[in-house]
Amino acid sequence: MAASDTIENMYNVALKPRLLRSLLKEYVPDLKHQFRNPSVLSYVVSAIKTHQLLSESAPPESDEKLIENWTAAVDSWINRIVALASSDTPDKCWAGICLLGVTSQECSRERFIASYAAWFNKLFVHLQSPADSHFVKVATCASLSDLFTRLSGLPNAKKDGIALSTKLIQPLLKQLNEDKFDASWEETIFLLCSILDIFPSSIQRHYDGVEDAIVLRLMSGKCNPSMLKKLGYCLALLPKSRGDEDGWALMMQKIMLSINIQLNDAFQGLEKETIRTEAMRLLLPPGKDPPPPLGGQSLSRGTVDNTVRPEHLQISRVSTLILCCCELLTSSYPFQVAIHVLPLLALAKRVLMVDGSSSPGIAYMTTMKQEFFCSELPVLHSHILDLLTAIVKGLGSQLLPHVGSIIRLLTNYIETSTLPELRIKVYAIMKVLLLSLGVGISTHLTDVIVSNSLMDLDERGTSFVAQQKIHPETTTKNSHKKRKHASTSSSLEEQPDKDVFEVEMSPNMASLSVKIAALEALEALLAVGGSRRSESWRVNVDHLLLDVTRNASKGGWAKDGRGSLVSDSPTSIWRDYQIAALRALLASLLSPGRTRPPHLSQGLELFRRGTREIGTKVAECCAHAILALEVLIHPRALPLLDLESTDNNYEVGNKWFSGNVHISNHAANNTFHIGTSRKAPDEPDSCNDDLYAHWMRNGEDLDIVAADPGKDTDTSNQPPETLRDPSSEKLPSFDTTAVKVSESSKLELVAPITAAKKSPMDRDEIMVESQLSLKTIKHSEDLLPSKSNVVSLGSENIADDASIKEVVEASDAGFASPLMMTLDRGKELMHESDNESMESIPDIVDVEPDSD
Repeated sequence: MAASDTIENMYNVALKPRLLRSLLKEYVPDLKHQFRNPSVLSYVVSAIKTHQLLSESAPPESDEKLIENWTAAVDSWINRIVALASSDTPDKCWAGICLLGVTSQECSRERFIASYAAWFNKLFVHLQSPADSHFVKVATCASLSDLFTRLSGLPNAKKDGIALSTKLIQPLLKQLNEDKFDASWEETIFLLCSILDIFPSSIQRHYDGVEDAIVLRLMSGKCNPSMLKKLGYCLALLPKSRGDEDGWALMMQKIMLSINIQLNDAFQGLEKETIRTEAMRLLLPPGKDPPPPLGGQSLSRGTVDNTVRPEHLQISRVSTLILCCCELLTSSYPFQVAIHVLPLLALAKRVLMVDGSSSPGIAYMTTMKQEFFCSELPVLHSHILDLLTAIVKGLGSQLLPHVGSIIRLLTNYIETSTLPELRIKVYAIMKVLLLSLGVGISTHLTDVIVSNSLMDLDERGTSFVAQQKIHPETTTKNSHKKRKHASTSSSLEEQPDKDVFEVEMSPNMASLSVKIAALEALEALLAVGGSRRSESWRVNVDHLLLDVTRNASKGGWAKDGRGSLVSDSPTSIWRDYQIAALRALLASLLSPGRTRPPHLSQGLELFRRGTREIGTKVAECCAHAILALEVLIHPRALPLLDLESTDNNYEVGNKWFSGNVHISNHAANNTFHIGTSRKAPDEPDSCNDDLYAHWMRNGEDLDIVAADPGKDTDTSNQPPETLRDPSSEKLPSFDTTAVKVSESSKLELVAPITAAKKSPMDRDEIMVESQLSLKTIKHSEDLLPSKSNVVSLGSENIADDASIKEVVEASDAGFASPLMMTLDRGKELMHESDNESMESIPDIVDVEPDSD
């Protein structure tokens, strides 16, 4: 077997061409044989993406024959796919188009640049052909979206991308207006959204046609909810094609007026005329010309599905237009726009004030119409609350002039709303308001959040539900057993949790979701304004959150594996409820208050038990909580610099260095700078280290120079240096110390050059020694005679060479000169003052947080 045919492992380059050829041979159809199993294409796509079979990216050391073999395999793959895409057989053509989209995503950059024009032409033919099936057109739109997405990542291909996407607009509009197959509509809208997002200027010449087609489909009433969402999103992206603020403002005004027209028809007999007039005045001020209608036609015209009730059609239209407003407020645009908040708030107020009741003074409404409208009204309220959320998210701090109106609207609405879905969204809006506007807004939201949370977090229903089993007799037996053995108490962590989620929670899932929203709102309130006027509500909230978390943990913690295949299953909702309770309890413990957290020990116990559920989201939440509470468990003040560390390694650029002794060259001398500067030898002195600057000011009159390298002193008889012995009466000094008076009348301490060879611990000791010695000499100035013949610091008298020689000879002979005796006395005095200052510092006692 040749060396190039050997496969070492699954990462070997030799595997990729062989695997690609195997896929072509066994799974990808050809023009001669029938395509019997289309489901195998999912395996082909998965293998291509997992092993990157089309990337053609080999390591530089790879054999050239292997690279050529891989290139030939990719060529074979592309030839087969292009041939299938040109096939007259619908199933083979569909397979080739689907795989061509995958190829445009996974192939190498060079191959894509060389081939994307030919691939586009191959796909464009199927989009224009009326004879092709709907499945082929759907696959063509999806593959074109993949091609344009990959093309947007090429910086030099923008001009080609605009030119190619412009060719697609007319065929897409034709397909959207004529076809009656919903799947083709969705893919057409998705391709339009991709073009608007990537190359928006390509639709500028077809702006009105695209708007008419989108509004026509929106008005028809023939679209499913997924299609309506895509239509609203595409309509919101349409102003990008004009690229100016006026286009955005015009689209927003058209949509708001259309919503108002639809509400006039839907709310007949349900609201007062004054409310309708006030909303219209804000939407279109007097004297201002109305804009053209949305879509170039009245919303009451167009093809309408006669099988749909008019009331339902009105709610569907209004909901889609509100969704479009939300996208306009939250999507990013390449230009800055001015948002008119008052008309949007007027629409929101108009909708939220309608509860389905009719007054005697209002026009007559039939009972059947009122009944149907009341059934659809919660959907409309839900969408208008989404609009309020989008307003808050889109404006942020710029909402301050209008935040009072929003708070009043939400406060009045939550007092009357009892539906769980609507209360959840109100809590979500309040949470966004707190996080976006800060502590100032918490003063106005505290009362409404606390009062409603106390009501929604009532534990009488939840704790009972959490302990109910499917078989009620089991609960009865357990309760009798507990009463019989009342003397034996077991902790919560010892209770088995295997039956905890065999509970019938479905009737209370909605209430649990409301509790989760209330807990998240309380968490935001504590995080932003926990100390703001907290004396009236903080104690009750802290007790409430502790009780809620305790009750949520009764019977054990939720497991992530149970119910994970079903969204919104009872197990997943119960897990989310437990996590929300834990997060709110953590916020309660960390939020600043007048006193220390009253339930710190109980909270720590709950978090400690939660960390035992290894591999679950509850364990992750509890581990994070314990880490965050570390500052409360062990309060301490750590030093800014770690001077006792024996391994101080810092990275500056690409250089590593260690220790505190740094060498620099001054003329002919090698000087040791002993301090805390953590810079590299070739870097400038630190200007930001306050401690270093303070030490340098203390020794600003002293200069450290190198001693004679030939002089050695035996220090084997000296006691070892210790940095932790404050009772030592004599400070250590250098191995060999001499005094030299320079021309500038400065005292210079001379250290041996051999100090550079010391260990990292010795270098730290040298640093401390030098600083203490400098302080000692500075302190001894007052002890020296004012006119000493030995040395005079800071005066014009300069000591002669005899004085220096006397000091050096006395040091070598083991005697003490008068100057050395003076320095030793200064050391003793300074050390005594240090001992006194150390004794004045009180001892720090480490005790348990909850001990007396």
